[in-house]
Amino acid sequence: MSEQIRELITKLLNPKGRLDCGAAFKIAAKLGVEVGLVSDEAEKMGVKIDNCELGQFGGLENGRGKYTVMTQLKQMTDEKDRILCKDARDVAAGVGLKTIRSTLKDYKIDVKYCQLGCFKEKKGKKMRVKTKTWIENDEGELIFGKGKTEVLDVIAEVGSISKAAEILGMNYKKCWNHLQILQKNLKEELFTTRQGGGENAGTTLNERAHELINAYRQLQNDIEDFADKRFKELFLKKDGEKNDATKEDKKK
Repeated sequence: MSEQIRELITKLLNPKGRLDCGAAFKIAAKLGVEVGLVSDEAEKMGVKIDNCELGQFGGLENGRGKYTVMTQLKQMTDEKDRILCKDARDVAAGVGLKTIRSTLKDYKIDVKYCQLGCFKEKKGKKMRVKTKTWIENDEGELIFGKGKTEVLDVIAEVGSISKAAEILGMNYKKCWNHLQILQKNLKEELFTTRQGGGENAGTTLNERAHELINAYRQLQNDIEDFADKRFKELFLKKDGEKNDATKEDKKK
């Protein structure tokens, strides 16, 4: 069996000479073996695993995460917002790996216990920095933030304001008010609603609404990256760095 696994690994290497995560699972399915066995043989051959299908490493394409998928994943996460690799892949069977990758990234859900053994469980920090970003108008009224982003996101996914409100656990009026506040302050139409029955009925977000969702998430990610970097610099200095700083102070 080891020889068969090695032959398939050699055959399916990517242009970088590595074995894609998806290829490893295909080998395991073809031979009817545990995927960990494929990983073990790859390691013996000196072959690295590449392009994790859950987005933990590698450059596979991402889209935009889905709120409804996030709620499925959250049911399986631990107290540190981590999900077992196998559980995430099981959910992917219904929605696709691209959607899972995007949802894990957008909603900051980490993956633990990779079936291929290619990354170790991340040790939690004793301290971590948290940020929350929102946008206000001149009167200090909340215009845009996490809540409104989720409202727009779910409407885009289900095509209905009432269904979105139900999924988000809020009444229709509150969901509608979120949209009206946005449109009033931005002075532009963000969605189109068609009444009646049939396939064309429901609510569709305009292109501007999608731009706002992406812009807010980019802003939040940029702020989080900067905050995390400064937090490490200011709070998590290594002992050697502290000692160097102390020596410099004494010289002065």
